[in-house]
Amino acid sequence: MEFSQLQKNMTQMNWSKLSNKGYGYLILSVGFVLNCSAQETLQDYKKAFPDYNEMVLSDKQSYNITIDDGKIKVIEDNHYESMILTENGIQNNEESFTYSELVKLKSYEAYTVISNNGKEKKIKVTQSNEKNLRQNSVFFNDVKQRQLLFPNLEAGAKKVYDYQTEITDPFLLHKFVFGGGLPIKNSTLEIKTEKGIEIGYKVFNDPNNAIVFSKTEKKGKWLYQWTLNDVIPIKSEDNSQGYLYVMPHINVYVKDYVVDDKKIEVLDDVTKLYEYYKGFTKNLNQTEDATLKAITLDITANQTSEEDKMKSIFYWVKDNIKYIAFENGYEGFIPREASLVCERKFGDCKDMASIISAMAKYANIPNVSVSWIGTRDIPYSYNELATPAVDNHMIAVYKKGEEYVFLDATDKETLYGIPTAFIQGKEALFSDGENYKIIPVPVVPAVKNEVNEIVKFSIEKDKIIGSGKLLFNGYNRSHTLMRIGDASNKTRFEMIKSLVLKGNNKFNLKEYSEENIKDRDKSYQINYTFDLGNYVIKVDKELYVNLFLDKPYEKLTLENDRKTDFEFDFLSLSNSQYEMEIPSNCTLKYLPKNFNLDNDIMKIDFVYEVKSTKIILNTRIALKKLVLQKPDFEVWNETIKKLKANYTETIILLEK
Repeated sequence: MEFSQLQKNMTQMNWSKLSNKGYGYLILSVGFVLNCSAQETLQDYKKAFPDYNEMVLSDKQSYNITIDDGKIKVIEDNHYESMILTENGIQNNEESFTYSELVKLKSYEAYTVISNNGKEKKIKVTQSNEKNLRQNSVFFNDVKQRQLLFPNLEAGAKKVYDYQTEITDPFLLHKFVFGGGLPIKNSTLEIKTEKGIEIGYKVFNDPNNAIVFSKTEKKGKWLYQWTLNDVIPIKSEDNSQGYLYVMPHINVYVKDYVVDDKKIEVLDDVTKLYEYYKGFTKNLNQTEDATLKAITLDITANQTSEEDKMKSIFYWVKDNIKYIAFENGYEGFIPREASLVCERKFGDCKDMASIISAMAKYANIPNVSVSWIGTRDIPYSYNELATPAVDNHMIAVYKKGEEYVFLDATDKETLYGIPTAFIQGKEALFSDGENYKIIPVPVVPAVKNEVNEIVKFSIEKDKIIGSGKLLFNGYNRSHTLMRIGDASNKTRFEMIKSLVLKGNNKFNLKEYSEENIKDRDKSYQINYTFDLGNYVIKVDKELYVNLFLDKPYEKLTLENDRKTDFEFDFLSLSNSQYEMEIPSNCTLKYLPKNFNLDNDIMKIDFVYEVKSTKIILNTRIALKKLVLQKPDFEVWNETIKKLKANYTETIILLEK
């Protein structure tokens, strides 16, 4: 899912302080000294921030943008300074920052500041090491991490580090986030430019204009400055959309610059961004590869329609090309040749897009091209922010008549015809002849992600004995199979048990079988038998049985003080039928009423019926909103309250 590890680092920025670690790209002028009031002591800070073991005194990032030999030169200076507030804070003695071939490290300095007889004493960091920054899905990248181990920490001590980097590509300036995982006394972004350079910037998530901005002239240069003081962290919340949706931050970019009275355009609209991207793909797959062409013609030989050929190509890539990111400098942006991807049998998202588009060409399928796209953790549209910060992923797009098919092979299980879940609702930018086109990626409706289950059971004393058939479709299918992976034996048994679990912890899975694991176009199916003890409650001659063996969303209520929107991975439809055989020695005394609810968030239908000697409950719950915003919280909680009330309904049987 990486477009580029550098892009990922650019996105994280100083927000990586969520983990209380400096992560790189926090910029400030070297030698910056925090100008705190002399009256502010350790005790003042402890009183102001009683829930924190550490606070940031200064988080500052500075650019010096100049013209050197007719080209833009960008130097970053970074400064970070924090204070340990408690004895527990001493444990956080490590900080780090990152750099790469495109963001080159020039110098760094780090030290601990302690109080020595009323005077400040610097103790230099001597324990420092460089390592490759690895991600689980990344086979290789050139991003380095410099780790710093601060000595002599105590309550009141300060951790200070400065480092300077050079951004070698002016298109790749990154964002600055005002905030992180610790309270921040002062957070500042500063940009100094020569007068022939024009910058652009966009401020996000600052509705009250709390960020103080100034633009001044100093020694013939422009000095831009944005400052936010006394920043309190936003707590991490489950299912939030990500920090870029809530934290105040700025995206900066170079618009243009003048050399010898000639204006050179850089960024400011989608056309310029597309021209930059096109430079990475204009020579892609110009040479025919006999091996890949032969493979393509072979797997499409029996297909008569263009779409069936495209599906065969898409599934072949999923099954034969392993997704592993492999990035080095501009390789984080440039798709590799399809012939190389075929030979290696692995590649990243760009490589998957490259080989799909090349194979489509060999199969004489027109209108298939590589496309840039942002995943759902990036909040911007292309027209809102036309810089490389708007996307972090690549796919192939197939234009089928007036429709578009989004082909993302990085997710092995997602079926042909629907986009991967993490790009739903986003925009794709792709080549349309000599021009570009931006198209929206649809949100896949719940009905395509249906989970369908039929459970039949009978009563034996206080136990129920039964069998079930569980079918997963759409994203529910792909996400379930990705979680199971290649697990086998006892591990697989336990994973299947967790999927079919019913009632209570007395559930016993006896046997199971699976169908359609490899056939993506069919429902993944689990057939199983089970028994469930201590489930039937008997009082005198009355037997109480709750037919809701599953209770979706029962525990999902939203806290009243939640700050962020609640995001689901995808829309889902749960469609279940529970069929109970009435014991021959019993009659039905009470049958609960049917229930239905339909609002903007959810549609629910519970229907009871009696057929001969069987009682049947049909349940259907469809989620209608991918993101719950704050105005939705009350409606959601009321919906769950009504749902839970119906989940408690039981049928009553009377012994004859």
